[in-house]
Amino acid sequence: MRIDPALVTALTSSVLPAGVAVAARDPREMPNAADPHEALTLQNAVPRRLAEFHAGRAAARGAMVALGHLPRPVPVGSDRAPVWPADLTGSISHTANACVAAVGLARDWAGIGVDLEDATPLDPLLVAEVCTRAERVWLGTQPAAERGLMAKLIFSAKEAAYKAQYPLSGRLFGFEVLELSIDREACSFNASFQSAQGTFAKGAVLAGSYAHAAGLLVTGVAVRHSAFVYMSQE
Repeated sequence: MRIDPALVTALTSSVLPAGVAVAARDPREMPNAADPHEALTLQNAVPRRLAEFHAGRAAARGAMVALGHLPRPVPVGSDRAPVWPADLTGSISHTANACVAAVGLARDWAGIGVDLEDATPLDPLLVAEVCTRAERVWLGTQPAAERGLMAKLIFSAKEAAYKAQYPLSGRLFGFEVLELSIDREACSFNASFQSAQGTFAKGAVLAGSYAHAAGLLVTGVAVRHSAFVYMSQE
């Protein structure tokens, strides 16, 4: 199933603040201008994985252009995270049918995280791994037919929040470190740190938004430098 990249761009833009540029590409199509140097760590990858990777980088360059910058390479770091140009920060995500990148100025944004997921229920075997006790209690208050999808939303929101915080903390951690509170009416969420992680104090909160349309769940978190300073001093 093809998902129109313009729709993916619009959905992702809706969950991120002004000042963050977004572009999407079809992950099933190898871009014409793929940069082989960006994928040196993927030399033995299957063609589908290479197409997804290069589509993500093409989306990143498209977002740079949308931001008013010249397109530049985004290689893979030793931690396998994208290495953005020094004056930019951003995030890339894809499913089998959609790929998106969000980019902002590093002077404005301390971290950006986006995540795309198919709008399908989370595997029940993963709920206990992904969701804290409080989140599972909240899921129990949701309509039975929607609990699996809401568990997938928790997964996606934690992925977006993790990506946004990683450039700041440099920490790898599990799902239990972030606890979500979700406002379904406002299509927003808060991710609260359950333990201190690098420069993030216990109780620090990352705010985000989500959209659900066209068979996709899209989540986004963007951290301003001013907000990060406040959180790290708590």
